[in-house]
Amino acid sequence: MPTYGIEEEVFVTEPSLPSLRSLYYLAQLLRKDFYRNYFYTHANLAHLPDINTGLMTGVEIITRPFQSIEELLSELRSRREEFSSVCEGLIIPMGHLINLRSRSKVSGLHIHISGVKNKDIAYENLAYFLPLLSLMTVSSPYFGNRYFGQSARISYSFFIGPLQKDRYYRFQDIIISRRLKTIELRIFDPVWDIGRIKILLETIEKIIGLNSVLSLNHKVYIELRRQAATHGLNGGLKRLYQELNEIHSLPEELFSRTISDSISEHYRKYGLLKTYSALNNAYRSGAFKAQKINCNYPLKLSSVPVGIFGYYLPRLPYNLWKLLKES
Repeated sequence: MPTYGIEEEVFVTEPSLPSLRSLYYLAQLLRKDFYRNYFYTHANLAHLPDINTGLMTGVEIITRPFQSIEELLSELRSRREEFSSVCEGLIIPMGHLINLRSRSKVSGLHIHISGVKNKDIAYENLAYFLPLLSLMTVSSPYFGNRYFGQSARISYSFFIGPLQKDRYYRFQDIIISRRLKTIELRIFDPVWDIGRIKILLETIEKIIGLNSVLSLNHKVYIELRRQAATHGLNGGLKRLYQELNEIHSLPEELFSRTISDSISEHYRKYGLLKTYSALNNAYRSGAFKAQKINCNYPLKLSSVPVGIFGYYLPRLPYNLWKLLKES
């Protein structure tokens, strides 16, 4: 049976930008359960062109692999609760922050799949539907405070892109992982809505169960990907939705009414901090509703060194090993 795992990246803002205090929160996780959080967390730093707004980008919470989707989602809930318990900042499940313009300050929802009957067929069929599936999780409607569409991250991120001939090439929407040997779906934005993630996983399960290979056209893929990132469900994506419906029936609203739509409406009505507060509350409780937030975070000079020496440096050997294995 196929096995699934999730890498969920989110931003921690204080209150509107990520800071290196994110490392401090990860250090607290390490103290609670060293083994689990040494191997099942990660911190991302910005590339040089994007450090004008700080070094920190997102943090990564990773699940163990499961054959059962319900068990996987139970683990994801548990991981979210554990991180929420140590994090004083706003946890923002977005692919790209509203108020930034960046190619490296991005976060994703990566789904790993192993144990499939035929990896080549599963890869091709997942890639065939991937632009449509991305609409289930798009959460990046702004780029530098200006409305972009459904996902600025899909359009601008350095870490994903259209399909290459080399399936092991790391920075594309779907890959074969060199290190884990899994099919890794990298296109998805993070979302607070576990219900959507559940439907996405169930749809993926149906697609990888297909015995025949679908005809994937890379030029068509690039156009559908562009449509998904900008205008959403229209044109070729509607036809793709109809094809998917023959395999796995899903309501059209799941693709036409996106998380990005909800975020952009909230931002236009309530502004930046209330929208980030609503996203933080949604991640922690499931309710997309703004709460009162503290905009004056106390200056704890010790927290950044604790994060660096208590989390980042101890994990550096493992990070370097991962980099070598994935290159």
